[in-house]
Amino acid sequence: MDESLRRAAQEGNIVELYASIRRNGDVLRHIDEMEFVDTPLHIAAAQGCIDFAMEIMILKPSLAKKLNQEGFSPIHLAVENGHKELAVHLMQNDKSLVRVKGRKGETPLHYAITKEQNLDLLARFLEACPECIRDMTTTNRTALHIATESNRLEALQLLCRMLWKSDDCGDVVNQKDRNGDTALHMAARNNQSQILKLLLNCKADKFATNQAGSTALAVAYELNNRESINILRGWSTAGASSFRYKLRKRMSKIVTKASAVIFQGMDGISSEDRNALLVILGLLLTATYQASISPPGSVWQGDPSSNFTSTGGYDKKEPGKSVMNEIDFLIFYIPACTVFIVSFFLTLGLLKPFPRGFRTALQVLLAFLAISFEEAVSFIAPTYLASLVIDTLSLLVFISMMFMCIAYRVSKLSVLILGCWLYPGLFDSLMTGSYLILGCWLVLGLYDLFWIRAVVVLGCISLISVML
Repeated sequence: MDESLRRAAQEGNIVELYASIRRNGDVLRHIDEMEFVDTPLHIAAAQGCIDFAMEIMILKPSLAKKLNQEGFSPIHLAVENGHKELAVHLMQNDKSLVRVKGRKGETPLHYAITKEQNLDLLARFLEACPECIRDMTTTNRTALHIATESNRLEALQLLCRMLWKSDDCGDVVNQKDRNGDTALHMAARNNQSQILKLLLNCKADKFATNQAGSTALAVAYELNNRESINILRGWSTAGASSFRYKLRKRMSKIVTKASAVIFQGMDGISSEDRNALLVILGLLLTATYQASISPPGSVWQGDPSSNFTSTGGYDKKEPGKSVMNEIDFLIFYIPACTVFIVSFFLTLGLLKPFPRGFRTALQVLLAFLAISFEEAVSFIAPTYLASLVIDTLSLLVFISMMFMCIAYRVSKLSVLILGCWLYPGLFDSLMTGSYLILGCWLVLGLYDLFWIRAVVVLGCISLISVML
């Protein structure tokens, strides 16, 4: 590199930068053609010269991802030397810089974790590029491994909060390094009680084994780390925990595989195609919902009466009930319900790439829409059998949403709302349906204790309502 250009980078002298360019218009291109080199951007980043670095970013953006002879990119050097403002400016120009791998496969995020004063920078990195939390070093260590090894509790708390917003929390937390150790193994080995609790609350797998075949609890026993042992033993017996673990693994594997088959390729749809599909599905949902409240022939508006049916019985006509007979009603409504259900689930599937909070809000709204649809159709059903068929379809919707919940495609809140609403209605018209809902939640309770609590609360509410 030209000595005057090197000096300009060290001093942040933009005037000298352009003087060097006037002397040799290809000076930056020649530097960019070299595989590993200290570019002017590296030098400016190490010195904290923000204006000069931003000028280089405008002139030659590709230099920002180039590694020097030591295996560092400019943003690595900015983080290492404590120039947080410069690191943020570089990231704002190109968010992918947070994921550039340098020496030992470490990213700027990994560098930011190790220093206490970089907590705000770490938060900015995660906010700008949430995917960077999945990046691994050459030894397969994630940001969680590094935070645990460095005993950086606050950084780990920040990482775990970010993971809770994602759909692959368990996969990242339980990532194994080259030795097969998860972050939980490392915390047990170092007897880090607070970090252990934090990881366990973030879906860390107590039964994951390393290459030596040891769980985190076995590692704690080997080193006689009593506090870690007490935490890892938890509140349940080993046998029950082992059964719950195996069942959870099996359920997750089956449901995830089924979800991949059904929704294969859906997550890769472009934004424009996704928006167009959502509009079409929205029209289908609207059309079928409108059909449900405006059946052919309208609804009975006269006084209650009884008509002789083809089955040899009497069909009692009540105000608000469809004037169609039972067979015609089912012929019309079963296809309509099918269109509504398929559109409903395709819409849920298309929402997965959306931000978690926004996605959950939409899923809850869709759950209420499904409830309204079920209530409308059930109300106008002319006979008990027709109402029973509609309730059965609603029950299938709930079970399907439950499986989508396991596959991280719908929120627990939307499934809970739908189940709680269907429970009393099914209790009146289809006794086994309400028991099936509770049974599904109990099975899910082995997967996630959230559902056990839901069953307990629902049971208490039902008991109180019966007593009253």
